[in-house]
Amino acid sequence: MRLATVDLRSRRVAWLILLFVLLGGTSSTLAFTTPAKSDVASSSSDRARAQAALNALQSWYVPSSGLYRTTGWWNSANAITALANFSRVNHSMQYLPLFANTLHAAQASPDGSPGFLNNYYDDEGWWALAWIDVYDLTRDPAYLRMADSIFSDMQVGWDASTCGGGVWWSKKKKEKNAIENELFLAVAASLANRNPDAAKRRDDLAWAHKEWAWFLSSGMINGSNLVNDGLDLSVRSHCRNNGGNTWSYNQGVILGGLAELDKASPDPGLEKLAASIALSAIEHLTDHNGILRETSEAHSGGDVPQFKGILVRNLMILNSVSPDRRFETFIRANARSVWNNDRDKSNHFGFWWAGPFDLADASRQSAVLDLLIAAEAIDADQQDSKAVSRNDSDRPLSQSLRTR
Repeated sequence: MRLATVDLRSRRVAWLILLFVLLGGTSSTLAFTTPAKSDVASSSSDRARAQAALNALQSWYVPSSGLYRTTGWWNSANAITALANFSRVNHSMQYLPLFANTLHAAQASPDGSPGFLNNYYDDEGWWALAWIDVYDLTRDPAYLRMADSIFSDMQVGWDASTCGGGVWWSKKKKEKNAIENELFLAVAASLANRNPDAAKRRDDLAWAHKEWAWFLSSGMINGSNLVNDGLDLSVRSHCRNNGGNTWSYNQGVILGGLAELDKASPDPGLEKLAASIALSAIEHLTDHNGILRETSEAHSGGDVPQFKGILVRNLMILNSVSPDRRFETFIRANARSVWNNDRDKSNHFGFWWAGPFDLADASRQSAVLDLLIAAEAIDADQQDSKAVSRNDSDRPLSQSLRTR
């Protein structure tokens, strides 16, 4: 297993931040934690709404641990991902010290884990994707090395002796579910598109193809083009769909994974299937007004409140490479609904995107931040497209193509 190292610059920033905390600094005085809040209650700006949600989220960030209060380990990875996406969409470098701090502090904290490794392969996948997103923003190789190191450990979870392949959910080897295998696909394909070493890119792509071939044959994608929760292992040589709940995040991660795989190894069938899953989720996982909800009534704890944001985030990724007005209409409708019906006076957001507001925590908040970023990204993409259309005659083709 390869352990990633933190570069000197990241270490220096992290130690300065920790020294600040030890000397009595608070999260409210850290510039990267909670910027000055402006009154955006009546604003129609997608960016202002996303910024308001981010400001509220950052009140839960703990510099000494690099994690977020009120939520769990894997949820903090998703919050970091949301922060990186916000920064990329808004061309902001404001939160770079926070990323460097979390890369160091979360490994050393009693609430964290060295190397971002623990007993759950899905947790590892969330952190790998988070650092890939931060790498996309910063181009700092320390973040990509960390993601690569995490993926090396995830590979140990592959086991062909049960269900013919796939990754175990945990290192206790008792369950094989959709989510850790979708994450494995997304991480492998993402690294195949970014790894600077050609041999590693080939290995990453081979893993992505292996995972996707197994996942497609596993039966976890049901007849409605929705992904069920996992596999029934009662006959380990012939595993089958367990008929479990079609959680929103299971419909999401696969979209990003397929988009990355199609970029690494183009295949028109990948985007076509991804679009079918996305449209089926929009049809079956929404209320009569088209507002996203879970098909299960479960909404307590730290896990389920995170799920819907993960779907919308990955729908944003799919829409960036394969635009569809139906995706955009869905995202905008949900963004309007949470702002109007699921928000308190402090710009906290709850679980029920159709309303009413229930309670505030970092998982609910970061999930809605994913949604508001997606709404902003749609507008940014459309503005970019208009600009490209106006200037295409004067631009080389390579500069006219939209990139993720």
